[in-house]
Amino acid sequence: MSYALFEQFRKNISVGNAGDISTSYQNITTRLNKNFYNADSNNAHSLQVGSYGRHTAIHGVSDLDMLFELPWELYERHRRREGNGPSQLLQVVRDSLKVRYVNTEIKGDGQVVVVQFAKFKVEVLPAFYRKETNDYLHPDTNDGGDWKLTRPQQEMAAMHAMNTRTNRIYKHACKMLRSWKNEHGAPMSGILIDTLCYRFFENSKDYDDKSYGSYPSLFAALFTFLADLEQKDYWRAPGSQAHIHSKGNFHRKAKKAALTCIEARDADAERKRAKLWREVFGRDFPLEIKIPRAFASETITVVKDAGEGAEEFIEDKYPVDIRRNLEIGCEFSGNSDRGLLRSVMQHFPWLKHGMSLRFHILRCDVAEPYEVKWKVRNVGPEAIRRSQVRGKILRDEGCRERKETANFHGDHYVECYIIKNDVCVARDRLSVPIE
Repeated sequence: MSYALFEQFRKNISVGNAGDISTSYQNITTRLNKNFYNADSNNAHSLQVGSYGRHTAIHGVSDLDMLFELPWELYERHRRREGNGPSQLLQVVRDSLKVRYVNTEIKGDGQVVVVQFAKFKVEVLPAFYRKETNDYLHPDTNDGGDWKLTRPQQEMAAMHAMNTRTNRIYKHACKMLRSWKNEHGAPMSGILIDTLCYRFFENSKDYDDKSYGSYPSLFAALFTFLADLEQKDYWRAPGSQAHIHSKGNFHRKAKKAALTCIEARDADAERKRAKLWREVFGRDFPLEIKIPRAFASETITVVKDAGEGAEEFIEDKYPVDIRRNLEIGCEFSGNSDRGLLRSVMQHFPWLKHGMSLRFHILRCDVAEPYEVKWKVRNVGPEAIRRSQVRGKILRDEGCRERKETANFHGDHYVECYIIKNDVCVARDRLSVPIE
């Protein structure tokens, strides 16, 4: 019944607040049309772009993108201005939106005007259409100001064609990869996922006429493809050939996912397969299928763990939309031993009991300010016997580190989360097997 599990998984990760998102797009568009075209329209001159516009977004998406086409005369006017013309143009657009959103935080940021709503933000890209080349010029305020090119329509057209060729599997795979990167903190932007997934299907037609039943083999192959990619500074987006820059090394986590998917694909028991896929994709992957005797059709029960010992999950507290890179490390010490956890795990499967542990952030490319939270997951027979099962999400005390002691035998782990604008934008996990 693997096909039914993947079908329900795709439904589980669908964007849940599409109505709120559409209303925000329409209200922004209406305001800009009134100001720049003296027209009352909630869709003219506006283009939904980004993952939401490409139809590859999943629930928890926090950064939404729209392009608004401005009259060409505004480009000519700001192109000739002294100083930073692109910055002045962003200010004009910001002032227009401030009329509609008086109490909302709105600011110019590089190339866009950011409208910060409660649960997501909309990044408005002011742009000027060039009919002869079918592309857009847009402002870039960096380095004194400049005008850049973008071709979102070509990207969306290429991806739509791939989706049609693959019987919609392409965009399903893009969505499911987002669930994986959010679960494991893989530093990949949405456009990078869509680009690399496109390259996979471009090189393989094995799944073009398949359905959900082929997904076990598909993801074993797709994660293997990602793990085997050479490390590059950028890839070229389909359609537009724009440079899509890498945000960090995702290969190690992709390799681990590939091995787990291969194990799941080859497992005999359905329950075991579902648990392994949940390890890859997170709690939105369903565990059970129940077929009532009174009905011929299947109904699926989605099991979301309450968590043994009141375990808490970051997904229940914040939207999770991993976009940045985070890596945590651990120093251990005790008696005459000391070292780094990741290094010792390459040679020994267990850490000695009684060690002092200091977990800390090694690398984080999230811009300040942000909040740090930790989860120390402590399980196993000894922890249960001593009523010391742990799994609550804890606030960092200001030093961006977490000190623990290896007191309990078993497989444990520590996770770190970076929260910015009430969204979890980066996460990393470190396994702690104690002898």
